[in-house]
This record gives sequence, C-alpha cells and structure tokens, in this order.
Amino acid sequence: MTSFSAVFESVKKYILEAELITSVGYNSWIKGLTAVDLEDGSVAVLGINHEFARDIVERNYTDVLEKGFSDVMGFPVTVKIIVQEDLRNEMYAAERSKAEMENIFEGAKYEYTFDTFIVGRSNEFAYAACTAVAGSKSSSPIYNPLFIYGPSGLGKTHLLTAIAHEFKKNQPYANIIYVTGEAFANELIGSIHQKKDTSQFHQKYRSADILLVDDIQFIAGKESTQEEFFHTFNDLYKMGKQIVLTSDRPPKDIKTLEDRIRTRCEWGLIADISVPDFETRMAIIKRKAELLQLVIPDEVAEYIANKLKTNIRQLEGAVKKLKASKHLLGTQITLSMAQSVIKDILTDSQPIPITVENIITEVANVYNVTSDDIRSNKRQQQISVARKVSIYCIREITGLSQEAIGRELGGRDHSTITYSLNNIEEALKKDQHLKESVDDIIKNIRDK
Repeated sequence: MTSFSAVFESVKKYILEAELITSVGYNSWIKGLTAVDLEDGSVAVLGINHEFARDIVERNYTDVLEKGFSDVMGFPVTVKIIVQEDLRNEMYAAERSKAEMENIFEGAKYEYTFDTFIVGRSNEFAYAACTAVAGSKSSSPIYNPLFIYGPSGLGKTHLLTAIAHEFKKNQPYANIIYVTGEAFANELIGSIHQKKDTSQFHQKYRSADILLVDDIQFIAGKESTQEEFFHTFNDLYKMGKQIVLTSDRPPKDIKTLEDRIRTRCEWGLIADISVPDFETRMAIIKRKAELLQLVIPDEVAEYIANKLKTNIRQLEGAVKKLKASKHLLGTQITLSMAQSVIKDILTDSQPIPITVENIITEVANVYNVTSDDIRSNKRQQQISVARKVSIYCIREITGLSQEAIGRELGGRDHSTITYSLNNIEEALKKDQHLKESVDDIIKNIRDK
C-alpha cells in the first residue's frame, strides 16, 4: 500500500506539472483522490468520497489519470474509481476474510526450524553445514564464516532462522543477531545522519556471539557500509564468534563487493542451494499439508509440484490457499481448485512496479549522498556521478522518456538528460568498476 501510495503521489505531481489538467480541475477532482490498490499489477484502484464525484472523474479525467500512470510507471495502466462507501465495504470484507484465515491456521505452527526443513539433493550439503554450525559445542567455530548462496525462495532464510533457534536452545544466554544486508546498511546510514555517532551501532553488532546476515549482496557498492561490515567481521572473527552469511550468488559473482570482504567470505565454507527436484517439492507439499492437518490427493500434489518448480514459498503458499479454499467453500480439494490457486499465486507473485524514488534512493545509498542531493544543482564529483547513474538506471529500469526523467530530476531539460546519458554510457564502456557497480545497483533494485 505504501509503495502504491507513493506512486500515486508521483502521478498526481506529474499530471499537474505536465499541465495535463488545469490547476482548478486538479484541485477540484484529482487532488482528493486516494490510492487504494494496484490490482494485477496494471489496474490502479482509486478512492473518492461521493458517487457524483466519481461519475465526473470517470467521464472527464480517466484518460488524464491513465496517461499519468503510464508515463510515470512506464507501462499501460487502467484506472478504476470507487466511492469511499465501496472502499469501506471492501476493507470490512478483507478484515473479515483475514480473521477467518487466521482461525483456519490457528495451531498450525510452521516454525523455521531444522525439523521443518525438507532436505533433498538440492540443499543437503547446506543443511548439513548449518546443523553442524548450530550444534557445535566447540569454543571455536568449525566453519567461519559459513556462506550459503542460491536463488530467492529456496530456504536460505529458513536455514538462518533454524540456526538461531538451535543456537539459542544450546546456549540460552548467547547474543544472537539476525539482520538483512539492506537493514544493516539502512541502520548504519541512520546512525550517521541522525545521531552523527556510530558507537551504539558498533556495540550492537560487535558484541554478537553469532551474527547472521541475510542477503549480504545488498551491502555491495555501499562504501561506508562495507567499511563498517569489514571491521565488524574482523572483530567477531578474532574473538572466535560465529558468522553466517547468505546471498543470491557466490562471493566471486558479487562484483562490487570489496576484495577484502570477498576474500573473508571465502575463508570458511561455501554451500549452495539450488532448485529442488520433483521428489523434494512433493515432500515439501506433503509436509506443509500435514502441519495444516490437510489431506491433499496425490494427483493434486503432483500437479502443484509440476507447476511451481522454482520457489518453495510458492509451494507453501499453494497449500495454505488450498486449506483456505476447502474451509470457505466447504468442498473437497480438487484439481480444478489447485489450478485456480496456482493462477492466483502466479498473479500475486508479479513484482511491485519500481518507482523512480526507489531508484534514486538506492543510488543515493550507494554513493553516500541524499536523494535531495541528486535532484539538486550541486556539482560536487560524488553527487554528479550519482545523478548520472540515477538517470541511466531510471532509463534502463522504467523506460521513461528523457523529458519525464528530467522532470523527476528537479526539472532538468531534455538536453541535460541527453548529455548525462551520453556521458555515463561512455564512462561505462571505459570503466569496468563503474559498470559492475551500476549492474549491481540495477540487479539489487529489481531483486527488491
């Protein structure tokens, strides 16, 4: 919701500044619209107070709104207007549905422990390494660091959480810290900008008995974050504290990770997790169904396992939706029900559109500047490079026109954007480090 609300605010600003509507028309009919939802990734649902007002907006301003969304988001969007009474009814129905769902799954605990992790050929080495780390009674870690990599949705977070759970069971008073790479970076940036003091940050992470960092690739390219992580790693390693890291790719493939950090990631043991085979997918479905006290016919389980091959979260989500459908419809689980569930899951898994603000924020974090700096007229080298990288990334990711990019970057004209794009494209051809950094930025933005 927050993401779509931000998108709609950008759309409203664009509509007004591009003079697609008069200020009177904007203030009378567009300004008061509220963002409700982005259905199916391409239907913008907007709320308004009265049916009369809805009719006027639908008749006179739908084309303006759709053009605004299409220009800002980079692809066609259909606008749907609902009155607030409809919105209240929909919210009530959603809350009631949520309550029913919670009742369905009450008591069906699916904690991320080693007991609930399904082991197969695709993950057995990583599983063995994690259990060894979690259960070690030695005063010095056996694998340090342990680095686990593999595509999203295959169980890396499950294993990290299982390590924490087991570690706590064996050492009740241990200081266990779990953090994502992105959260680590954001927390450091917050400490620097708000408190101007990182001593509390240092104390928090360097006093860990075991440090678990999920998606470490998100610190790549962020100079101050990598500096802080390097010293945190060194302090914990010297004290014999366990470090476990996960990533979507091995250390050697995280191009903008500093060499001194990359080599440390390779000091210990590296284990990969790959896409589960059919037998493992079937076992996951059966285990999840068992925990939900649900009986799934073999042909339905096989259908799901054959259709959802690359993401364990989707497999688990399919079983939960089957449970909900069985409860709400009062019918037995059928193949047609599974087909409907899978269609919903594949629709739900479409990524939230990336906004210009997302891109500028990511670039700003990498270059240790602010979003306002990038949009400003400041000419310092660091800010100038960050601005050009932002322009390039916006063009590559969103496909916005140069005029639209100029409006997003503080009202710059077409010729300025053209110059910046030509300049950065030439630099990318000559500077391999810059190219790797920009490639990592684009990949991280899309992964988020």
